[in-house]
Amino acid sequence: MSSGDPTHDVTKHMLGPHVVGQRVVVRRLVRGETGPTGGPALTDLLGTCLSWADGACVVQPEDGPAVSIALADIVSGKPVPPRPSPRLRVTPGEAQRRALALFPDLEPEPLGEWLLRHSPASTARRANSVLAFGPAGVEDAFDRVVAWYAARTGRPIAAVPADSDEDAYFRGRGWVAESNDADTLFQLAGVAQARRGLRGVDVPEDAAYDEVDSLLTVRLGERASGVAAYADDWVGFRGIHVEPVHRRQGLGLAVMAALLEWGAERGATTAYLQVLGDNAPAIAMYERLGFVTHHAYRYLAPVTSA
Repeated sequence: MSSGDPTHDVTKHMLGPHVVGQRVVVRRLVRGETGPTGGPALTDLLGTCLSWADGACVVQPEDGPAVSIALADIVSGKPVPPRPSPRLRVTPGEAQRRALALFPDLEPEPLGEWLLRHSPASTARRANSVLAFGPAGVEDAFDRVVAWYAARTGRPIAAVPADSDEDAYFRGRGWVAESNDADTLFQLAGVAQARRGLRGVDVPEDAAYDEVDSLLTVRLGERASGVAAYADDWVGFRGIHVEPVHRRQGLGLAVMAALLEWGAERGATTAYLQVLGDNAPAIAMYERLGFVTHHAYRYLAPVTSA
């Protein structure tokens, strides 16, 4: 029985007033019921602890009304990590496909579960490589990748998750890292959170906006620039660049503020970008805005002749 002390049972089951506001799992006794083996009936409840007072713990499950549990009925329990944000639960392949919006002239062609990508207007690897995330499901996928890019760019490139089966698949056929670049980090953030991180950041009066359909380019004179694309409540960024002589003046944040405001006006709730894993200054800036790494990937290509 509970002693009436609000800290009662803290050592017994890792629960107590300190878990208020946290996500918890509670195993409790069900009074008046018998379990399958004839003993007491027990049940588990997962949710957010709303209060711990007056001899009861109140838990709000994800669905349904809050449940009040007498402290004396708690058998075991513990705090559990917060449920991942829905945006972090998308697969790497789905996140990558959403990012196709950054290249509106892209000419994609499915190859089983892979996606052949080519942009007549861009030389970016993201727009001119096969997106090989997961098994292709096509027996001659490798040969078709080589032939498809031979007819367009002259050199096939594959974008694969870091240290994945797809990575091993292409390396097993003699492909190597396409460059000396570090792996690319695909990062996500909530638009609202990122905008809060930009409070107090002013966009210079000379900012120029060039909007075409769902693509926006922002330029701060010749000092800095960036591009954003909106689609299906996601806004993505690429080409965030500050001229070396103008760095450390907050211009990168100013460009992000302008692009994020534009995305928010269109209803975007999720923001994404891609940054090289060894670009410490850029990663630090994005972390300030709440961006976290969703997955890492790399580019592979055949060995070139000397």
